Amino acid sequence: MNPLNFVPSKVFLTKGVGRSNTQLGSFEEALRDAGVAYCNLVYVSSIFPPGAKLISRAEGRKKLKPGQIVFTVMSRLSSCEPSRRISASVGIALPKEKSWHGYLSEHHSYGQNKQKAGEYAEDLAASMLASTMGIDFDPDAAWNAKEEHFKMSGKIVKTKNITATTEVGKSGHWATTVAAAVLIP
Repeated sequence: MNPLNFVPSKVFLTKGVGRSNTQLGSFEEALRDAGVAYCNLVYVSSIFPPGAKLISRAEGRKKLKPGQIVFTVMSRLSSCEPSRRISASVGIALPKEKSWHGYLSEHHSYGQNKQKAGEYAEDLAASMLASTMGIDFDPDAAWNAKEEHFKMSGKIVKTKNITATTEVGKSGHWATTVAAAVLIP
């Protein structure tokens, strides 16, 4: 496989939370929780490949091998501030027309709960897709109103997100959240 011609045919979403006395250790634990720590992860930008199929995490993990180079759109956030809430989210927006590309977005934040972070990530992905398709929308509208508008256009068929949230413990040990879209051949 020539990596310059690599167009993924499958994508799966995953998330994880890790805790450790070091930042790197908490990141490693979050990757283990997400089920991808045994791969070499390469971060890529935000395009959901045309014609790619969204599959389950279980199905996707079966296609990975230890040491494999894996392309991923990943959001991550770490903190050791006691009682700090952290979140990492990846949003997805898919067009109705399968020959078009969709969008993936990364969002990480302090203080947001799972629902707010997830909706924000979905909003980012849907807004990017809508702007490439010429769909007019109010960028300041609430997510529910925008989601309805996007879907009513008939051009955007699906939005979703995967979000990991946690609160740093009172001890101040490191916590990390990760959310990822894993692209596989």
